[in-house]
Amino acid sequence: METFLKELFTSQQYDEKNFFLIAGPCVVESEELVMEVAHKVFGICKKFDIPYIFKASYRKANRTSANSFTGLGDEAALQILKKVKQKFSLPLVSDIHAHEEAAVAANFVDVLQIPAFLCRQTDLLQAAAATGKVVNVKKGQFVNGESMRFAVEKIQKTSEVKSNVAKVMLTERGNSFGYTDLVVDYRNIPVMKTHNVPVIMDCTHSLQQPNQGSVTGGNPAMIETIAKAAIAVGVDGLFIETHPNPSRALSDGANMLRLALLESLLEKLIKVRKAVI
Repeated sequence: METFLKELFTSQQYDEKNFFLIAGPCVVESEELVMEVAHKVFGICKKFDIPYIFKASYRKANRTSANSFTGLGDEAALQILKKVKQKFSLPLVSDIHAHEEAAVAANFVDVLQIPAFLCRQTDLLQAAAATGKVVNVKKGQFVNGESMRFAVEKIQKTSEVKSNVAKVMLTERGNSFGYTDLVVDYRNIPVMKTHNVPVIMDCTHSLQQPNQGSVTGGNPAMIETIAKAAIAVGVDGLFIETHPNPSRALSDGANMLRLALLESLLEKLIKVRKAVI
């Protein structure tokens, strides 16, 4: 586990005593936005010695409404992500939604992310593993931490066949609670760590309030609470979607952290981490 994380953060100082951060806007909205967020978060993480993976989806396939923004176009968005990597020497993560996307996205990003709704999609997991890239699987809203071992095993077996080292991460993002809310069971974090993979807390999607109409709602005021609790129980990394103006974001604005609030939040979380290690 530690080896592939060190390789992932090859241009940064990786210290397992600190948490790492996956952060960025939900989707590639424009080159200007992506560069603004990457520049700001990169500077904050460098200040605090937090290993950083830039996140933005080049395409959003799982939107509530057919009228919702899904992306600028795959090639255009992937080229923008490539510019982030070139400018800041950061590892990149982006979602894939179908097995044929894995090889294409692997040419641009370092981590292939499997959306929560697709965590049991065997051909998708196998295709991601076959690329040799790190695979971050979000835990489905309908499964528990123990069940995620099957996703890990699918990736490990495919990696063995391809003579690749299995590089898997799991992300907690809450479980469905009725029709319109999610609840985080923090027992899932230590349970998923028993699968011998890094475990991440998605501090923003876990606060979604789905089925509120054509746009998913959220409760961003609780991001700090979710993050502090995750650090307290030993999570390895945090996933935080952030935007300069969430109210104008083209995807998931209702649960994103305002970019201006990120630095103070991370400063608090570092103190929590030091208190519990």
